[in-house]
Amino acid sequence: MDRIGQFETKHFSKHRRDIALFLSEGKRKHSVHAVLEFDVTESRRRIRSHRKRTGERLSFTGWLITCLAHTIKDHKEFNVYRHGRRKLIIFDDVDVGVPVERVVNGKHITMAHIVRKANEKNVDEISAEIRQLQEEPVSADTQIIGGLSRFERFVLATPGWFKKLLLVIMRRNAFMKKKHTGTVALTAIGMLGTFPGWAIPLGGTANVLVAVGGITTQPCMVEKEIQMRDVLHVTITFDHDLVDGGPLVRFTTQLSELLESAYGLPPLDIDSSEPLGV
Repeated sequence: MDRIGQFETKHFSKHRRDIALFLSEGKRKHSVHAVLEFDVTESRRRIRSHRKRTGERLSFTGWLITCLAHTIKDHKEFNVYRHGRRKLIIFDDVDVGVPVERVVNGKHITMAHIVRKANEKNVDEISAEIRQLQEEPVSADTQIIGGLSRFERFVLATPGWFKKLLLVIMRRNAFMKKKHTGTVALTAIGMLGTFPGWAIPLGGTANVLVAVGGITTQPCMVEKEIQMRDVLHVTITFDHDLVDGGPLVRFTTQLSELLESAYGLPPLDIDSSEPLGV
């Protein structure tokens, strides 16, 4: 009896090996996960209404980045990296790392992009930045990180042992980490299709990683009435070595207020016929 059966052998690509090496840094942190839900009914209504009125597509992910960056701006203790053994570097600029999926030769390739100074940009600017990146032509040699310098291209072409050495050097260098990975990260896997739940991330290199899951329609209590609402599933992962629970509560409280009030989005028309739910 054949106990193996038919199978297919595929090459574990250099691209995937680089991602695995990069993600291995997340295992070194003492990560805490906050599993949350946010009512985004109003924001989705405004995005649909704006597109219907102007034809302009505002990026839902871009709006999430806007809310995250403005929350981080007011809670700078989250915009921090360790530097050496005894120092913390707290940055003013909020640089948000976000993966963008591209198609190369029929295959889906994830390329990281950093929205620099996201705390100084509005939803329109960040949406345009993401749309431009999605529309740029890519080739088969596209790497995990976009917009590479000559040195970064050199590093990605080196053997694995050399990359591990550089990761050790970068691990306690706050300025290198900000330059190459940003200060916080957001990944929106729920925007790629139907994903009715949460994603628990490994942690990555950033102090704060926001993993956006799917959106489901749920009955919620609104002004003493039960209504069907659009509920976004989000997991916030942070490094407990750098931040405690109290600041996390204040951080998530403000983020919730921004998300549920449709912060930064154009208002609805007075005569808008947009439904309350999906």
